[in-house]
Parts: sequence; structure tokens; C-alpha cells
Amino acid sequence: MLKSVFKSFWITQQLKNWIDFYIATKRVIAMKHSLKITLVLIMLFLLSQIIGLATINKYIIVEKSPDGATIIRHQNTVLGEQPELNEEEKKLSAIFILIAVLIGTGLIFLLIKFKLGRFWKIWYLISVGITMTIAFNVYIPATIAVILAIILAALKTFRYNPYLHNLTEIFIYTGITIIILPFISLYSGFLLLILISIYDMIAVWKSKHMIKLAQFQTDSKVFAGLMLNYPKKDTKSKVTSQNVVSLKNEGKGSGTRTAILGGGDIAFPLMFNSAVMEYLIVVGHLTKSLAFMQSTIIALFTTIALAILLIKSEKGKFYPAMPFISIGCIVGYIVIWAIRFI
Repeated sequence: MLKSVFKSFWITQQLKNWIDFYIATKRVIAMKHSLKITLVLIMLFLLSQIIGLATINKYIIVEKSPDGATIIRHQNTVLGEQPELNEEEKKLSAIFILIAVLIGTGLIFLLIKFKLGRFWKIWYLISVGITMTIAFNVYIPATIAVILAIILAALKTFRYNPYLHNLTEIFIYTGITIIILPFISLYSGFLLLILISIYDMIAVWKSKHMIKLAQFQTDSKVFAGLMLNYPKKDTKSKVTSQNVVSLKNEGKGSGTRTAILGGGDIAFPLMFNSAVMEYLIVVGHLTKSLAFMQSTIIALFTTIALAILLIKSEKGKFYPAMPFISIGCIVGYIVIWAIRFI
């Protein structure tokens, strides 16, 4: 009898703890975005990682060399022949990728400085069209992929629709990863996470130029990343966090807020995870399907890391997302590594 009472008390206490946790979580979420918007951002991020991995898994070709070693060949894209580099040549690729990011950011700021938003739209249109074509071409013939990508890119650039914008983002970063993948190894993938995380912290907490960049893209309705509009409850508030950012529309009488997640926060974990998947095939001697399944572990942990950031971030403060997402990538890889030795 005493045992049953104790058991009932314990269950009641655990239930109370979970209810308290749920209420506290809702309060924290309410400080940033609504629960619905938070969940949608998290699910879109996870979807982009899983679909991206599945597409890249289908894209790569696994072959055997004459001496019996497993090698991976990257199919040509609409941009031409993909390079095949050795491990030594890939080691410093992370530095060159970071330099490319810095150059791209500098060019966008030149467009902002000289108020050349039209050129940003043209740049965006071309980039989106090419990357979507590359991703679509994994599943459909090149001609059809080009036509479909051009139509979607034009609609996305000149006729903003939240559903079209966010769903196409999934394929854009898959296309970017396919372009970059031949240059990345497991080593350079880790180095890239570290470098981008450091850059992200500097860009948000020190120079703060990432905030201006997000504001420019949001105002122009041509944003590289996930973007969700929703009604704001407090018209006086202006909430911003980067790379997870919430911005209030500047137009008079606007009754909406915008929650965004930068494109780099989607692309870089996908690049790293794709490099891990190739490593599992070549070094771990896994099949493509098993390598994909294990790589989804990293996608899960990066999603958890993003969810923690969204839930814990406070109104009016700025947060670089990549350090959190990079930790999720590393923890996920450690779990995969541990599974190999179980």
C-alpha cells in the first residue's frame, strides 16, 4: 500500500515537472516568436537537411577502383564537369570558401551603399535559377529542370509568396552543396564549421554588418533563407536576432512581423553532413543507404541545436546561429562515431 502511494506521488510529481517545463517553454517561446512559427522554422530546417541529404545521396556515384578501393564520383552539372580532387587538395578549401563568402558579402554591401537593389534581384534570380536547376537535375532531365527552375526563380524573385519562397529554399541549398561538395573532405568540413562560426560571431556581435544585410534582404522581399510573416501582437516591439532574425516591417500600418533564418545556417551544416556521408561510404565502407541513415543523426542534432537557440533567445538580443548549429553537427558526428564502435 505504501509502495503504491509512493509510486502515485512520484508519477504526479513527474507530471507536474513536465507541465511546469511546458509552461516555462511556452513563456520563453512567446518572447521570440509564436509557438507555431517556431515549429514551422524548425521543421523547414529539418526538411531542408533531410531532402538535401537524400538528393546528394542520389547524386553521388559509388565505384570501385582497380585496386578495390571505394571511390565517389560527382556527376557533371549544368555548370560543366565537376572536379575530382584528392584529400590533400581539399584540406584548405574551407579557407577559400570563407573568402568567397566575404567577397559576396562585400559586393552586396556595395549594392546597398549605392542603392542598387535591382542588381541584387538580378543576382538573386540567376543564382536561384542555377542552384535549383542543379538540384532538380538529380531527379529530372536537364531541359525540364532548367525550364522549371527559371519559372520558379522568376516567381520567387518578382512575385513573393511565402509557400513558394520557403519550399524552393530547400532545393537552392542542395544545389549549392552539390557545387561545393567535390572540394570538401571531412577535415575541411570541420574547419569550415569553425571558420564560419567565428565569422558569424564577429559579424553579429562585433561589426553587426550581418544585421544590416538581413534588413536589406527582408525589406527588398528577396531574402536568401527561410522567411515567415505573421501578425504581431505588440505593434511597438521590434525583435531581432541573427542569424535567426525577427524583423518588424517598416511600412506604415504594418501588422506583421517577419521571422527569418539565414541561408548559410542551412547550407553549411548540409555541406558538412554531406562530407560525413561520403566519408562513411569511402572510409566506413557503408552502403549509400546506410550512410544516408547515419547522416540523418547529424541533421537531427543540428535541428535540436537550432530549436534550443530559438527557444532560449531573448527579445532585443542578437545571436549568431552557426556556433550553435556547428555544435549540433559535432555532437551528431560524435554519436555516429560512437555507433561505429558499438
